[in-house]
Amino acid sequence: MIHDVRPPDPAPPPSPSRSTVHAESGRRLGAAHPRQEGPTDLRLVPPALAAWATAALMLDAPPEWVGGVAVVCLLGVGLLLLVRRGGTGIGTARVSARTPSPAPVRPTWPRISVAALLLCVAAAAVSAGLHGADLRRGPVPELAREFATVTAEVEVTSDPRLTRPRVKGNHMAPSSVLINADVRRVEKPDGTAVVTRAPVLMIVDGGWGTSGDAGGRPQRGQGPQGPSATRPTPQPTHHPTPRPSPWLNLLPSTRLTVTARLAPSLMDGDRIAAVLRVRDPVVPEVVAEPSAAQRLAGRLRAGLREATDGLPADARALLPGLVVGDTSRITPELDEAFKETDLAHTLAVSGSNLTIILALLIGSPGTAQLVERRGLAPRLGISLRTTALLGGALTLAFVVVCRPDPSVLRAAACGAVVLLALATGRRRSLIPALATAVLLLVLYDPWLARSYGFLLSVLATGALLTLAPRWSAALRRRGVPPRPAEALAAAAAAQALCAPVVAVLSARVSLVAVPCNLLAEFAIAPATVLGFAALAAAPFAMPVAKALAWCASWPTGWLADVARTGAALPGAGVDWPGSWTGAALLALVTVLVVLVGRRLLRHPWWCGVCGALLLLAVVQPPPLTRVVTGWPPPGWRFAMCDVGQGDATVLAAGAGTGVVVDAGPDPAPIDRCLHTLGITRIPLVVLTHFHADHVAGLPGVLRGRAVGAIETTGHEEPVDQVEFVRREAAARRIPVTRAAAGEERCTGALSWRVLWPPPHPALTADAPDSPNDSSVTLLVRSAGLRFLLLGDLEPPAQRALLRSPAAALLSGVDVLKVAHHGSAYQDPELIRRAAPRLALISAGADNPYGHPAPGTVAALRAQGAVVLRTDEDGALAVAGTGAELTVAGD
Repeated sequence: MIHDVRPPDPAPPPSPSRSTVHAESGRRLGAAHPRQEGPTDLRLVPPALAAWATAALMLDAPPEWVGGVAVVCLLGVGLLLLVRRGGTGIGTARVSARTPSPAPVRPTWPRISVAALLLCVAAAAVSAGLHGADLRRGPVPELAREFATVTAEVEVTSDPRLTRPRVKGNHMAPSSVLINADVRRVEKPDGTAVVTRAPVLMIVDGGWGTSGDAGGRPQRGQGPQGPSATRPTPQPTHHPTPRPSPWLNLLPSTRLTVTARLAPSLMDGDRIAAVLRVRDPVVPEVVAEPSAAQRLAGRLRAGLREATDGLPADARALLPGLVVGDTSRITPELDEAFKETDLAHTLAVSGSNLTIILALLIGSPGTAQLVERRGLAPRLGISLRTTALLGGALTLAFVVVCRPDPSVLRAAACGAVVLLALATGRRRSLIPALATAVLLLVLYDPWLARSYGFLLSVLATGALLTLAPRWSAALRRRGVPPRPAEALAAAAAAQALCAPVVAVLSARVSLVAVPCNLLAEFAIAPATVLGFAALAAAPFAMPVAKALAWCASWPTGWLADVARTGAALPGAGVDWPGSWTGAALLALVTVLVVLVGRRLLRHPWWCGVCGALLLLAVVQPPPLTRVVTGWPPPGWRFAMCDVGQGDATVLAAGAGTGVVVDAGPDPAPIDRCLHTLGITRIPLVVLTHFHADHVAGLPGVLRGRAVGAIETTGHEEPVDQVEFVRREAAARRIPVTRAAAGEERCTGALSWRVLWPPPHPALTADAPDSPNDSSVTLLVRSAGLRFLLLGDLEPPAQRALLRSPAAALLSGVDVLKVAHHGSAYQDPELIRRAAPRLALISAGADNPYGHPAPGTVAALRAQGAVVLRTDEDGALAVAGTGAELTVAGD
């Protein structure tokens, strides 16, 4: 028998750990191995932050300060690079005793890092100083201080945009077209012409949908919706659809000649030298056509708008915003819903838009460190470096189509961070890439250093690169599937870092931002990809583009539903101090929540309890809210909502049912008020008259509720608000009727009678001649209580009411809704005749009109009335029956 006497094979050596491989590479940051990650390279972070801070400080600094900072920094660089230490000095290489001749002395890395930081500070100071000087040099700033009227040649530098409609007093503020431009040549009032370059904000009056003069009355003969008669007619009239201003069609790089008035900027530290106000909204006088690149971008954007023309309203408005940042079709109500849910970033050109397109080519950025890459490029056999070049070409095309505005350049830089990671194959390149993007952008446009949008972009990108991978890994270790873990970690990380800055801007913290962003994630990518496909197909095959846009309308509609649903929740957000102190406090709270959350993840039951409590805080079911807050009081009959400077009241008509009288100036407050009151069915909405502070909140009343009809006054002014009410009603197929004196109606135990206006005002001597005097006036009976709701009646109509057949019904009411927010214009006889036990006044805190007037409050109290007001007492609810009368505040 032969025995094998050879020693046994040695066991294979253990595979070196990642740290061992990293140590054996001989490099501080490790070798370029796709599976190997060394420490994060942070060397570019201090120079980027230093340049950022320097640019923010030096933009409005005197030239002496700018020059001094630059010289000091350059001298410091020279000293660091030229001075060598001897013996114990800084930077001398150590020489071994065995070395016959020392090697050349090289500066150490700390010295080079400090020198690089000083160079970046010097460059940022010089760049900021030059950009800041644009606002102070030339004749434009001086002419603006004199409010001079000039003829100027300007070059458009941004897309024109229309101001959002807003309520100002009792009317909608006129819309204007805003255009950023550079004044290239200005002709002074004395006739001399000067060539210059000064950034200005051009305001062109009369965009579309203006609402009349400052007094709230439409201008005679020409309403904002088209020609109108000088007197209202009993029958509804049709007003032509407004046409957009020709100024909205201008493309960047177009040169115009305008005659306008210069004025100083109202905000210090802004990036404009003056405001150029064009009073005569005539067709713009073009002296030079836009560049070829801008014309191409304009055609592509116009093609996308045409492709979306046949889509539902939400998709038609949102898809251009998702793809190229075109938000011109988005309604104020939808825009507010996206802001309330922290989804507004999806409507602006952001790095996420570009990242989604790049992900199609290169796969998820997180796979850049893996050998098994995803995306179209590896499937088509495209090499790693070629893929990076193709990504760069896509980024350039993105900038051309979306216009090279600062926000677009910011988005391109932040979105292209993934390219360097792809080219190197290591995720640790992402932080240096982000720092490089910040540094280059701040040097190119120092005004970004003061931009909240830039700060939010950097914070969101940094959160996705640093916190999100760690939080995702932690969730996966606790059993969460990979894809939900990645989505949840990304949304939570971005919200954690961005929430303090958002709180400074909005003085509010959204509690639904993370779930809404999670739900939106399912729709953003398909909507963006299909939208870009429609954009590319529109110039060549419009039917194909329309088909792609129709496919994109489904995820886009989902986005709108998520935003509206989240914003409609009563606990969607909480008020927060809108200051940097408040931001620091919120950051501290966020850190505490994260620390507590790490411990809670180990206890699923506690996680469930906390989630249920948060859900209750956000949804705020009316029965639970009533138990916790005592609002509304049991058996309430009448409620006056706190809607600011406006009117909105609710009459209880059964469980979950109420008659709404007026809607206030804003949809959000009345929507919240109706939710807390538990109102889901509204048999009738009464709009006493068409002033904006009574009807502009109508979408909030109609949102998610069954509405039977809308009743209005017969005096159809202002015309734009009449059309607004009819559009809202027609969109939901709600009939619109007119109220007239003598009408009596009831629902359940609630009944009311219309006291004013007369049925045929044109045939009556007391015919009202203003919207206020045409207010629908109601006498309401509920559970033995009598309520008199006067709308905005002024003394002439109040005296006419006392002379009408209804005067006998006015004596001894229980509750008076004081007319016109308690203004000084009241008829003393009407107050004496009504003699209310309780007088309620709806007015906004710190309103500029002095409502309610002290004399009116004193007159009411002199008649024995208890006076309560929403600006001091918040929302008010009246309860009781007959002799018993109680009132509670929210």
